[in-house]
Amino acid sequence: MEFGEPETAFELLPLLRVYKNGRIERLIGTDFVPPGTDPLTGVTSKDVTIFPESGVSARLFLPNLTHSTQRLPLVVYFHGGCFCTQSPFTAKYHNYLNALTAEAKVLAVSVNYRKAPEHPIPAAYEDSWAALQWAISHCEGKGPEVWLNKHADFRRLFLAGASAGANIAHNLAMLAGEPDSGENMELVGVALEHPYFWGSARTAKEAEDSMRTRLFERLWGFICPARPENDDPWVNPVAEGAARLAGMGSGRVLVCVAEKDVLRDRGRHYYEALAGSGWLGVAEIVESEDEDHLFHLNDLEGQKAKDLIRRLGAFFNRDMPHSLLR
Repeated sequence: MEFGEPETAFELLPLLRVYKNGRIERLIGTDFVPPGTDPLTGVTSKDVTIFPESGVSARLFLPNLTHSTQRLPLVVYFHGGCFCTQSPFTAKYHNYLNALTAEAKVLAVSVNYRKAPEHPIPAAYEDSWAALQWAISHCEGKGPEVWLNKHADFRRLFLAGASAGANIAHNLAMLAGEPDSGENMELVGVALEHPYFWGSARTAKEAEDSMRTRLFERLWGFICPARPENDDPWVNPVAEGAARLAGMGSGRVLVCVAEKDVLRDRGRHYYEALAGSGWLGVAEIVESEDEDHLFHLNDLEGQKAKDLIRRLGAFFNRDMPHSLLR
């Protein structure tokens, strides 16, 4: 019989704590907000189980419609949380998706992928890819989810995500660009909000922020023990041996960074590498001055958060350049 607190085996603060008895204590991102109609935005949300056997699910967000048969851009969204915390059901991501859906007038599918360490990488990628395929399976109006059948415009399909979710969106867009991926999908665009990319060589920003740099130095090996190197192409898309960014399977990419974010330099470098890779799409970057990592999720009423959400809305609603239309 054990007395007192169990002994700690590993800490990844401020995210979680692992005990020697196997218990995992998540320190953030465990709250749950029920779906429904948001009184501030008028957005309606509901939860769907995508794969009962694995527990992969999603929260769908639908804005006020002009008419009952209205078709909207479809945004498949991946939340952040370092691959080990958070979900679409926490207040942070639920409230943000309400605001984004209302501003952008999109139908959003916010994916609840499995988390490390119980389900290490590549589980999050596999779940997210499967959820994307599930969404696309509604393109002929015969899928199990009525909102997707009635209101998704599959000619305007986007991926988006924050931090770890932006990493997922990038890796799925690269997979979509592979000729042998087995899927015939047309991604109009990918929006990366403060993407979690890393590497073994320190950037100037990382050298300034030693505390968060230490966290990220330990993170990838914890969530991806099968491929723990910080220059693994999944986490460092510009590393030697990574797939050529020219193979990006999307016509447009928007990279969002924040001036005070320790991940800022990685986002900038990714944008520069993508723009110079020979890829035939259009790359854009927007930097929020004097702001930190995922600031917009924490202060939805702030002007800079509203500006960023407005920019994302414009990205989701802009027509493709004629030269990229096939």
